[in-house]
Amino acid sequence: MKRSDDGGETWSDCALPEPDVFSLAISPADGAVYAGTEPSRLFRSRDGAGTWEELEALQAIPSRPSWSFPPRPWTSHVRWIALHPHRAERLLVGIELGGLMYSDDGGATFSDHRPGAQRDVHGLAWHPHAAGRAYEAAGGGATFSVDGGHSWQAADEGRGERYVWAVLPDPDDPDRWYVSAAAGPRQAHGPGPAAAGLFRRDGDRPWQRLGEPLDAMPYALATAGGTLFAGLGDGRVLRSDDAGEHWESLPERAEAVLALVAVGE
Repeated sequence: MKRSDDGGETWSDCALPEPDVFSLAISPADGAVYAGTEPSRLFRSRDGAGTWEELEALQAIPSRPSWSFPPRPWTSHVRWIALHPHRAERLLVGIELGGLMYSDDGGATFSDHRPGAQRDVHGLAWHPHAAGRAYEAAGGGATFSVDGGHSWQAADEGRGERYVWAVLPDPDDPDRWYVSAAAGPRQAHGPGPAAAGLFRRDGDRPWQRLGEPLDAMPYALATAGGTLFAGLGDGRVLRSDDAGEHWESLPERAEAVLALVAVGE
């Protein structure tokens, strides 16, 4: 893991105690930097990733001995860190594969896997404005929370694809959110056509497929200024200006798009 202090002209090593970094997040509330690794350890820096402290309470979670990532069953990793937009002390940590962990004291303590959530966590998100609203994408489906991450509810009606990867709430409507999904991990990550899809949920309505099945897995979702973006495993970036009803492919193409950040004007 590296950082730049001059707009990307030069880079220096962050000297993180674990080299295999799987997740990175910056708190919008206080600017602290969090990094999650394989094996499952969680670190925080309050000086821009210069020095690190380990949040060792993650190791004391009762389910810790059972965490196991199927392709490498002897280990697991912190797949996602979701930092509350307004409360620096509140964070969600997703273990692949182990569960969805919760802290309300800045990582001094953690609650074990939250009731109703999926254990094969792939993505987590807080709503930027609606208090208490959070969302999960996981290997067994999608879930959401309305009580600040304490408990979770399944949300899979209308979507046969249960292997959910990316998740994105609509910043203007906490009842509208998006996911990407495929039938299973082999379809999503294998060499053949993914037959994956993009989906939208509005309130309690069933999921609606957005467009036709995709040969490449949508690994990343982002939004800015009312425009929705999807980054695919084949390097394409799709754009929609009408909440996913219609899509266009942008001209630029990468080898694979695994993460996206959209910045509005």
